Amino acid sequence: MTGLLEPYRPLHVLKPFGPGIWIADGGVISMRYGPTALPFTTRMVVIRLPGGGLWLWSPVEAAPGLVAEVSALGEVAYIVSPNAIHYAHIPAWAALFPAARVWASPGVRERAASQGIEVDFTDDLGDAAPPDWAGAIDQVVFRGSQLIEEVVFFHRGSRTLVLADLIENFAPERVRSPLFRRLLRVSGALAPRGRLPLDLRLSYLGRHARAPRALAVMKAWAPEHIVVAHGDCFESGGVAELERAFAWV
Repeated sequence: MTGLLEPYRPLHVLKPFGPGIWIADGGVISMRYGPTALPFTTRMVVIRLPGGGLWLWSPVEAAPGLVAEVSALGEVAYIVSPNAIHYAHIPAWAALFPAARVWASPGVRERAASQGIEVDFTDDLGDAAPPDWAGAIDQVVFRGSQLIEEVVFFHRGSRTLVLADLIENFAPERVRSPLFRRLLRVSGALAPRGRLPLDLRLSYLGRHARAPRALAVMKAWAPEHIVVAHGDCFESGGVAELERAFAWV
């Protein structure tokens, strides 16, 4: 299934995204959906905090070259899981940087345990940024889904919103299967108008009223850019893209 998507090469190298923020693209992974599996491109974020420490979000594979590039930027201080399905490579990074604090998103401890993956989380994320990165990175928990709750982050220095699955924005030219491309279009996850896929939007039924609070916070941040884990990022017009992609809320 991973052959259905063209990854964002070059892989496992740091790519500047703005002042003090980098992205690195990983390989294509498969996620189980009932009797089948679907491919997803992957992406991590690295932010250098004012004190020089590094903040790693949803790390991809710990390839030696990427680890060397990250180490050259500074000391890894924090490793963050944004939601319960973004954690698989955290153990490898935590082993390489044992002094780093490892932050858990809602439900990720239980999810990792159910998959037999041991992650030594040290702290838990909430609606307020901890003193460790308050003032540099803001955060809020996007609640309401019966499946996963995501912690959304905003990097003040670059005015960048960081999203894992709340917007998926698969580039059609990278989708090698016409059938999969059609599925992405129907689900609402095809660029340039990607949003939360239909299956995840349905998970808010009966709990929809919990989502607007977090969305209001995200809009108040007035992001200029949006990084997404799966698909094309939005390099401009962040507020307008939020209005469009979250019109279902």
